Amino acid sequence: MESAIQGAIGMQLMPVAVIQTNSLPGQALQFKEGAFGCVAALLKSASKGKTAVFTRKTFGCPGGGVGLGFGNCYENFPGGIEHFLSTGNSGFCQTEFGKAVASRMPDLEEGERYFKTPETAGSFIASLPITDIPEEYVVFKPLEDVDENETPKVVVFLVNPDQLSALVILANYARKCSENVIVPFAAACHTIGIIPFREAESETPRAVIGLTDITVRNKFAKDLLSFAIPYTMFVEMESNVDGSFLEKHNWQNLLERNKTAQAIP
Repeated sequence: MESAIQGAIGMQLMPVAVIQTNSLPGQALQFKEGAFGCVAALLKSASKGKTAVFTRKTFGCPGGGVGLGFGNCYENFPGGIEHFLSTGNSGFCQTEFGKAVASRMPDLEEGERYFKTPETAGSFIASLPITDIPEEYVVFKPLEDVDENETPKVVVFLVNPDQLSALVILANYARKCSENVIVPFAAACHTIGIIPFREAESETPRAVIGLTDITVRNKFAKDLLSFAIPYTMFVEMESNVDGSFLEKHNWQNLLERNKTAQAIP
């Protein structure tokens, strides 16, 4: 499957298709059962040409399981996810089990401090569109490798600020309102999974800007963010490339700037 947008905005990384399926792809990257891993890291691999697959036993971490749509994987989070995201759980970390967990998860004792209180963090978790998809697998693969029998749920672009600006404009180009892109606070995997999954069920889906999760920022180049587009919206945006601002001098000047910057070691 080709993308007109990809060429028009001068992407170096490949758009990534997020596919919910009951068919296991061959030769795909996959975390070992029960092993820790970062979903966003495999998104990066897919943007460089690899295929990755996740199951209910190989989603990497609780946040990844939630983000991919494998149910509420936070329910049994040691010490409470609301404490981990906020002020920590020092009492739990004094127990033998807690000490063992904290040795692998040092932020557990004092918390990541992304929320002021556990109550605020709990409200955030309650507001997430947590879902349990009926399919067995979630697959990340380069969009160009998607065949005619596959329909992505979401297409994810990894883009720099200039390219992000173009995508925001294109997302609003044929719409009658100008709020067709959202930037929710969420884990990186939420913004490429369950949040755009929710948008995909809307009559007027919105695109989702992500990778604002500073826990995973160091896995990506400092100027990259994600732009996750529900598939029906992606098709709409693709159809609007021809004749749009992407062919005019304002964008062409930025496109040339990006080519020059990429040529510098």
